[in-house]
Amino acid sequence: MTGPRLLPLPEDEWTDEVREMFRPIEEYNGRVYNIFRTLARHPKLLKRWLVFANHCLIKSTLGPRERELVILRAGWLCKSDYEWIQHQRIARAAGLSRDEIERVKQGSEAKGWSEIDALLLAATDELLDSKTLGEETWAALKQHFGEQQIIDLIFTAGNYALLAMALNAFGVEVDEGL
Repeated sequence: MTGPRLLPLPEDEWTDEVREMFRPIEEYNGRVYNIFRTLARHPKLLKRWLVFANHCLIKSTLGPRERELVILRAGWLCKSDYEWIQHQRIARAAGLSRDEIERVKQGSEAKGWSEIDALLLAATDELLDSKTLGEETWAALKQHFGEQQIIDLIFTAGNYALLAMALNAFGVEVDEGL
């Protein structure tokens, strides 16, 4: 692909509804990223997806570090430059080192992961590869995480795989400055 298939919606084309949806995003991030501006081409879908995405990113029962390991691994496995680049910054703020972020590319077998980090990466691989969790992985997760955290892990991996697919298909370009 040589360029974007869907361009971000120019600000002069934003409806009042889109402006209202973007207000909290801009307050939180200081700007409205290309993914949101592109999805603004389908405001009804954007409105509903934002509720779910907000849960996965902000209201999840997973801790920020755990969440970002799952998101980075999903972004890497789905070959989404946009997600990989965007979430490196967020992962750093969540406490992951540059070395750990680079190591996410190698997965759970890379040296240096804690048992829990390796488990999260392996579970993400398993979910995206087989679309389920095996009994062994489920049992291992239950030793460290509550039921809602495991549900959040599954939905976070799924949301970011879906988002990576959309970003890749639309050709959304990485925002300037990232």
